[in-house]
Amino acid sequence: MLTAALIVLGVTVAITAAAIAASLAYSVVFPRHHDVAAPDPHTQAADRDMALRLEGHVRAVASRPHNLAYPDALDETAREIETRLIALAAHPTRHTFAVDGRDVANIEVVVEADADSRAERETIVIGAHYDSPDDSPGAHDNGTGVAALIELARLMRERAPGARRVRLVFFVNEEAPYGKTDAMGSLVHARRLRADGERVVGMIALETIGYFSTRPGSQNFPFPFDHVYRDRGDFVAFVGLVGARTFTRSALAAFRATGAFPSIGGVAPGFIAGIDMSDHWAYDQCGFPALMVTDTAPFRNPFYHQTCDTPDTVDYMSLARIVRGLDGMVATLAGQPTRDRPGSASAMPVRFGIRHG
Repeated sequence: MLTAALIVLGVTVAITAAAIAASLAYSVVFPRHHDVAAPDPHTQAADRDMALRLEGHVRAVASRPHNLAYPDALDETAREIETRLIALAAHPTRHTFAVDGRDVANIEVVVEADADSRAERETIVIGAHYDSPDDSPGAHDNGTGVAALIELARLMRERAPGARRVRLVFFVNEEAPYGKTDAMGSLVHARRLRADGERVVGMIALETIGYFSTRPGSQNFPFPFDHVYRDRGDFVAFVGLVGARTFTRSALAAFRATGAFPSIGGVAPGFIAGIDMSDHWAYDQCGFPALMVTDTAPFRNPFYHQTCDTPDTVDYMSLARIVRGLDGMVATLAGQPTRDRPGSASAMPVRFGIRHG
């Protein structure tokens, strides 16, 4: 009997180990161990200019708490985002809905596809929530994502239209108590696109992308990924839900092709801590491939959801390098022509407009 029990135990352990190994093999789309070339002096100068713009965006939209517990500040943040987009001639549109007796809004900019494209009805969504958690100013969570999205709108003006429409969306109500409820802005938006029959080929949420450290022990991971990646928080992660493996691979490959920042990528089910903690959850619920780009937030940043999450804690040079990579990623995913340089003959402005179907 003892021998039989040991055999059963051994088989169970072997099956469990094989299952964990198979799950990791599926989940780890890209390991982090890759070389990142140092930026050339021209790129560094451009990054410094972008870092200053990013800091200006973060300070403007995330210097005090702004959510439905602070409704006036939430409204002011929305208006500040719109003002900055209008200055780019990006034509933002408000999509307003009522929550707890107050009007709140998602803010959207649509970058239309080339009218001659066969893939014109295909859409890429890039989004970031602009509400802050609790009593936090939310500079990191999620002023960094908002600032990056504003800069992407600026950069996309320097490029000709692509094969796919791009929707840049600033979401309200990602934070508690509204996240994963009918009042969540991204869920409202995703449901509208699904109802309209829009073909969303992928959604990317920009979520907390401004805190980094090269110190050993500065990075944590949920099990089992703590046995895969090293413990320095000096990278950005592309984190997809299980149905987004192909899209995650494509997005991260495009980011690495033009970006100069360390990155990892993978997919996992939502029950693993942190995997579905952003607006990509909403699009996954509606059947669209979705991922978030993140610095892993609570697994790294000691200021996460604290009142000390202020603009001076953000690493703006690293954020600028990430935005450069995201710009190239979006161009690749949307099929936009490569920009030679701003102001060149090939750098034709894209068409900003409103499209709902």
